[in-house]
Amino acid sequence: ARDPAVKSYPDVLLYFKGFQALQAYRVSHWLWITGRETLALFLHSRANQVFHIDIHPGAKIGFGLMIDHGTGVVIGETAEIGDNVSMLHKVTLGGSGVRGVARHPKVGNCVLLGAG
Repeated sequence: ARDPAVKSYPDVLLYFKGFQALQAYRVSHWLWITGRETLALFLHSRANQVFHIDIHPGAKIGFGLMIDHGTGVVIGETAEIGDNVSMLHKVTLGGSGVRGVARHPKVGNCVLLGAG
């Protein structure tokens, strides 16, 4: 485990909101790519309200993302995140405002992202 605060796997399932938000994203992403955008956005909205982590269902996220102390994390619709990325609180992968192109950053593999 990359997070030294992890004592057991049940702790992660029950108390780590970064993990829980990521699982909600995985379901909403599946809904998004299967054409159920309205339901995907509803789940995205509820997860954002509960966890204070905003991961758009259209974002592409690889394996092994760890969101540590995830309050304020924002991952936009066209963002792409590689494998084994660690992301700390208040990181925003926001958009450029330009339509018709990938508006959000692309993050490679094995990257640590922090803000502030």
